[in-house]
Amino acid sequence: MDILRNIIDATKFNMDAHLPYELRLKDFEIAMQDIYDFFYDVNSHLAKKGLQRLDDMLRPAIMSGVLSDMLTASMAKHSRVLKENQYPNGHPDLIVQGIYQKNSVKSGTEGIEIKTTRKSGGAVDTHGARDQWMCVFVYEVDAKSEPANDRKPMTFSEVYLGKVTVEDFRKNPRGELGTRTATLHRDGIKKLRENWIYRL
Repeated sequence: MDILRNIIDATKFNMDAHLPYELRLKDFEIAMQDIYDFFYDVNSHLAKKGLQRLDDMLRPAIMSGVLSDMLTASMAKHSRVLKENQYPNGHPDLIVQGIYQKNSVKSGTEGIEIKTTRKSGGAVDTHGARDQWMCVFVYEVDAKSEPANDRKPMTFSEVYLGKVTVEDFRKNPRGELGTRTATLHRDGIKKLRENWIYRL
């Protein structure tokens, strides 16, 4: 079967977006296109063997984690001053180069946290409320079209980048075994959406 190649629509970027840390809209465009190209290459290979697309194999939580890691790596590669945080599960994902020893910090303040979600509008759970720059990539996966060979490729539909504070979050109740999380409340998510980067 023929796998469709996705292309970022450069006309859908917000030319008035506020970009910290010397970021450029082109950094976002190239990072997202890197992901599209990766999925095209992998899915083309899988299709030749009669296997499912990667999009269909991965559970949503795994898919989000994979996309977050890949976007972080690609943004760090193309950014002028941001690098990957070398601390395992450190915060934020992207940090300003040279500020932290060996570009590694457990909990830093200078940088950008990368999140991905399938929820339109950018609402996403975090492991805790923080003062931070947070970037949320919203993506869509076609899991319903039949036959499966005709499904559309994974698509980024929205990107937001906002400076949020602890006061912009609400804590989510969890059971005894659940991990405590926090999500931007109504005013917090409004603040995030005001500085949108990309919208289809």
